[in-house]
Amino acid sequence: MAQIARNLVMDLEDAGCPVKYLIRDRDGKYPAAFDTILADAGITVVRTGVRIPRMNAIMERWVRTCRHELLDRTLILNQRHLRHALAEYEIFHNEHRPHQGIANVRPLTPLPEPITDPHRLDRLNIRRRDRLGGILHEYEHAA
Repeated sequence: MAQIARNLVMDLEDAGCPVKYLIRDRDGKYPAAFDTILADAGITVVRTGVRIPRMNAIMERWVRTCRHELLDRTLILNQRHLRHALAEYEIFHNEHRPHQGIANVRPLTPLPEPITDPHRLDRLNIRRRDRLGGILHEYEHAA
């Protein structure tokens, strides 16, 4: 395992990638020598939370969704543009986009009041707001 850590550090140095952190789980297959070699190379090892086996799966799902809905449709010009696009997507993801895993609700926004008046259902006034030049669309009832 120590040899794997050394090879990892050498590969990163050869690629010119400045790495500050390595996120890993708490598996016993990583000996103390693994963390020591990375620490000597200036890489801080961050271990995932205790008893959170799905943490990696949740983050992989978020990355896959972000890539599918945003990055596969966008030509990123530079780091500033990437940070802006990711910030906009994060707002969209948490405040507007419905999540099937939590009964189609938006994590950071309360559900709107249901429309019970049948006459209002005949004349729905839906507004669309585009984000990131039309890549992301938000729909809501007009007041």
